[in-house]
Amino acid sequence: MPSIKQNNTYGEASIRVLKGLEPVKQRPGMYTRTDNPLHVVQEVIDNAADEALAGVCQRIAVTMHADGSITVDDDGRGIPFGLHPQEQVPVLEIVFTRLHAGGKFDKGAGGAYSFSGGLHGVGVSVTNALAKRLQVTVWREGQVATLAFGGGDVTEPLVVRKATAGERKRGTSVRVWPDVKYFDSAELPRAELVHLLRSKAVLMPGVTVTLTVEKAGQNEPETQTWKYEAGLRGYLTQGLAADPLIPLFEGAQYATSSESENFAEGEGAAWCVAFTDDGSLLRESYVNLIPTVAGGTHESGLKDGLFGAIKGFIDLHSLLPKGVKLMPDDVFSRASFVLSAKVLDPQFQGQIKERLNSRDALRLVSAYVKPALELWLNQHVDLGKKLAELVIRQAQTRQRASQKVEKRKGSGVAVLPGKLTDCESRDLLFNEVFLVEGDSAGGSAKMGRNKETQAVLPLRGKVLNTWEVDRDRLFGNTEIHDISVAIGIDPHGPNDAPDFSGLRYGKVCILSDADVDGSHIQVLLLTLFFRHFPKLVERGHVYIARPPLYRIDAPARGKRPAAKFYALDDGELDAALDKLRKEGAKEGSWSISRFKGLGEMNAEQLWDTTLNPETRRLLPVSWQLRGFDATGVLLSKLMGKGEAQARRDLMELRGDEVEVDV
Repeated sequence: MPSIKQNNTYGEASIRVLKGLEPVKQRPGMYTRTDNPLHVVQEVIDNAADEALAGVCQRIAVTMHADGSITVDDDGRGIPFGLHPQEQVPVLEIVFTRLHAGGKFDKGAGGAYSFSGGLHGVGVSVTNALAKRLQVTVWREGQVATLAFGGGDVTEPLVVRKATAGERKRGTSVRVWPDVKYFDSAELPRAELVHLLRSKAVLMPGVTVTLTVEKAGQNEPETQTWKYEAGLRGYLTQGLAADPLIPLFEGAQYATSSESENFAEGEGAAWCVAFTDDGSLLRESYVNLIPTVAGGTHESGLKDGLFGAIKGFIDLHSLLPKGVKLMPDDVFSRASFVLSAKVLDPQFQGQIKERLNSRDALRLVSAYVKPALELWLNQHVDLGKKLAELVIRQAQTRQRASQKVEKRKGSGVAVLPGKLTDCESRDLLFNEVFLVEGDSAGGSAKMGRNKETQAVLPLRGKVLNTWEVDRDRLFGNTEIHDISVAIGIDPHGPNDAPDFSGLRYGKVCILSDADVDGSHIQVLLLTLFFRHFPKLVERGHVYIARPPLYRIDAPARGKRPAAKFYALDDGELDAALDKLRKEGAKEGSWSISRFKGLGEMNAEQLWDTTLNPETRRLLPVSWQLRGFDATGVLLSKLMGKGEAQARRDLMELRGDEVEVDV
């Protein structure tokens, strides 16, 4: 095999700094979908939709040209094209050439956009970076401005002229030619584009949205137009595969200035929900008109509100048969819905905004949906009872499926540990046990948990290092004995086939303090599971809960009321403080509390940050990335009694990369 000559020179000149839009061109997949150009076009459409959301745009027109380019035209205010006061560069140029630049960061009084599609994405600058050519025309304040780019760079500088008589007065038109080399396919998926545009029209009653498709050799282009006055109801009705069991439940509510202690003025949601006995479901959710195809906390809020109202109705009328336990999925499993939430500062997962992560959105949507449905059910008791029957049937079906698993379990049942606070459910899809550090934290967890699905097993002190402990001596340690009996699995080796019919929890969650001692306990428990319960890890049953290390009490700022934020670590703390500064909070007006341990959290705080399945962060434990053998070598170096020198070498080599928590 021929040798490959390498240049091993490594010096100051080896470090390359990517400037401007270079990062997007180098790694486009980090910023957009690369299977086709739909998402980069959607960034332009979203800008027009934000104008409509602000109430200053009545028309959005999209044209697919025969040469492969796409034009998005709106009659909004038009992007400003004067010089930026600090940068001394035309604002129109900044918008299309700078990452993380735009008019949506100013959320305070007088801001251009109170509500917009979020600050997580990087906007039309990515569209420009991945385009062979992009040209923009703006009509504003009696003037017309034009600017053109090639590969993200200005190719035709800004030209401003006076608008002629009869010419339109305002708006923005962007025409983009996506560069094929960045995408698997140059073709826009027309069905997805139609769905996107139609949903924009649904969510913006009164706004006209059009799609025009030009084809080579045809004089008359094909045009589709959407304008919905009925809004969500008409849209959901058209998409249902079966007749709804009861009339559609719809509503909309937004916070007013008098509610400022709870939510920012204007925040809220509009929804329409249909319950069907069978057939496929239609579920669509949006945040500030951005489609969230992977759902998120606003959908969790809808689920929470529906469940709370229907369960309350069932309890009020004593409709629940003996022995039946309701779960949120019993209500949600046959629900079709369209949900449109307005959130002042949405936090999305990833650049393409497919999932909403804002924790406050769950409380926001639930707070409006639950009382509205409670009122509706009490006004329509007969229909409410019909819905209750459907929900109870779903619960009974689920419990029967769970009982089939129970019958396969062995008759000999070990006595459960006395300190285990068990959950009521036996359904492995839902139930979970938290191995909690200390009795004080265990007390908060017991009070804050969901008693239906969450069990708590407090551990006293640090668990034994089991890396070199024989399996038959494990049960000499009380803590390990209790863990094994509680989860229902006996210790085993990597080549064994343990009996999982006795497994009592679908998730085994390690919950320790967010400090060094807590990390040590995590490592000791992970050592136990890897060494003596490897199949439990392999099957994906072991998780690490991530409690926050900091709490930030923020003052009111702009439209935002006073609020509490939580941060997992110093990095998230810095990001939260940076966000507060951007929202107009004065430096030092906030207070920061550092949790010394889980026991310092009250039950409500522990639920909101660490136990609630909709807002918590759980890390799944796996060795798949590194491999079983390599993981074993690493754990041996960390936990083996004869590996002191290896650990010393590791600390000397990598110790300066760790911040010591003293």
